[in-house]
Amino acid sequence: MKFKNTLQKGSVRYVVFKEGEDWYAVGLEFNIIESGTTPQEALLLLFEALQGYVETAQKIKARPAVLNQRVDSEYERMFAPSRVVKDQKREIFTIGEFSLSTVKALAFV
Repeated sequence: MKFKNTLQKGSVRYVVFKEGEDWYAVGLEFNIIESGTTPQEALLLLFEALQGYVETAQKIKARPAVLNQRVDSEYERMFAPSRVVKDQKREIFTIGEFSLSTVKALAFV
């Protein structure tokens, strides 16, 4: 089986959205969710969690499957090009993609 992400390279997509009064940031391929009172706080907490996740996976020489988890369909729809359709429950702040090398570099910022 060929994986998108390996311990040496790859990328993780993310989406930041508001639900109710809280902001959430989701790392799609890793199934990591962080929350904050602002979108910036949620995104910062997500980046820190992604960094720790990648570092730990590399340290324990984890199998690539941990870096290539099945994405929840709800979050996949938020990231998809059709996301411009208004969702009554959520306000999407931003979406994006980071390379795993960028996630590792965040440790030095």
